[in-house]
Amino acid sequence: MNAITSTPSISIREIAFIGYPVTDMPRARTFYEKLLGLQPSTTFEHEGKSWIEYDVGATTLALTNTSSEQWKPSADGPSVALEVADFHETLEVLRAAGVRFYAEALELPSCQFAVVSDPDGNSVAIHKRRHSAEA
Repeated sequence: MNAITSTPSISIREIAFIGYPVTDMPRARTFYEKLLGLQPSTTFEHEGKSWIEYDVGATTLALTNTSSEQWKPSADGPSVALEVADFHETLEVLRAAGVRFYAEALELPSCQFAVVSDPDGNSVAIHKRRHSAEA
């Protein structure tokens, strides 16, 4: 990675969501919903893969089995998604700094999303919610 010589123009606003990969979605939902009492706010299922969101205060906890090969459950910690002010500018700053991209920008109906590597190889998601006026 290139050395950062000046303050970047990235503006982190909040944690967009915290994601946990799971291998057995019914077992995971039993734990989070029945044991912990969380109620799903968003559920996306397609071809045996699921993305379940739970609103927890001002942030969201997400469970998924969508990327089992790329994103495996780990005792080493969850993945964080950072909400940014300007998605494309942030990606330009990261590319200019030589940051490795695990997943290039995805344009989804509800958000923009990319995944980069920190210096140790940990995944950090760069995220920008779309407001209802933008969708």
